Amino acid sequence: MVEWCLPHDVNLDGVEFKSMASGSHRITSDFIYFRKGRYFGLACFANMPVESELERGARMKSVGILSPSYTLLYRYMHFLENQVRHQLQCPGQYSPLEAFYEDKKAVLPPTGNGLVTACPTWSVTTINRCMHPEMKITHPAGCMSQFIQFFGEQIMVLWKFALLRKRLLIFSPPPIGVVCYRVYCCCSLANVSLPGIGVSVPELRPFFYINVADIPTLETEMSYVACTTEKIFEEKKELYDVYIDNQNVKTHRGHLQPLLRLNAADKEKYRKLSEQRQLLLYSQEVDGDCTSNEEDLFILFFMELNNRIFQTLTELAASADPILTAEHVRAMGLDPQGDRTFLVDLLEVYGIDVTLVIDNLCCS
Repeated sequence: MVEWCLPHDVNLDGVEFKSMASGSHRITSDFIYFRKGRYFGLACFANMPVESELERGARMKSVGILSPSYTLLYRYMHFLENQVRHQLQCPGQYSPLEAFYEDKKAVLPPTGNGLVTACPTWSVTTINRCMHPEMKITHPAGCMSQFIQFFGEQIMVLWKFALLRKRLLIFSPPPIGVVCYRVYCCCSLANVSLPGIGVSVPELRPFFYINVADIPTLETEMSYVACTTEKIFEEKKELYDVYIDNQNVKTHRGHLQPLLRLNAADKEKYRKLSEQRQLLLYSQEVDGDCTSNEEDLFILFFMELNNRIFQTLTELAASADPILTAEHVRAMGLDPQGDRTFLVDLLEVYGIDVTLVIDNLCCS
């Protein structure tokens, strides 16, 4: 149940399920990013044992905030972590939350109607019941590094699905906080900085944590990246194109199966990424270079890769002879044979009118 909130008139229907991940009773603390309508939320959860029959031996709460953007939510994580512990130890003392709300409510960007939207704050209690991604997000240092280490070469598979604007669902048991970062990292794989590219394709929307209450919303989404702790989603194949269970990436859609196989060009791109990371880490260690970081390197690596692909394709489409050859494909950093399915899908999704000719196999 929602125990307390400011402002009092904000619609928080269902937020109690978003801010407390299913299965959280098994862990002592967590943080959760999620969407609520046009807002993004961050909630901190904590679970404290208590000697109370009414609470069945455990008191669990989440304290969270909503904002029109997810990019700066992490700045308030320390405050939320402290407040959820405070709420567990001193239930009903809301004055720090009220002060936080009064301090922050006017710093948010105005909505379309010219009004400054307040940043809602709330506290959730339970009785023992079972990021268009920004070009650069201000996020906790190291989330990209963990993402690379966790998925390894599989990042190249995720990159293709993200660029094709597929619906990606990541399953993980709690804690879900670090998995919410993986949602953001997946979205960052698809950044393109060329003007006009992607205007006709659905936005790759970070939904962060979802549960069964989000099913009606997901049924209408063309493209998203989300995470869940609820295994039942795996059976609901109509809701997603790609299912990621820890490091296991799979798809039930036959035409996407070839994209699961890493080819020589994928391995070469991953080798280059790893090489750049090592050089960066070396320069940080030896020269004390603190100006560049791994997050920037990661985002720029994929943005430049995406830009090169779309630059080549759009220039070809505008030429007198719009035929994509094996040489063009290699120049884009792709494999003429292994990436054939990916290219065919890419041309269709982005509506780029070129003819693909590789080894006398032709399709447009």
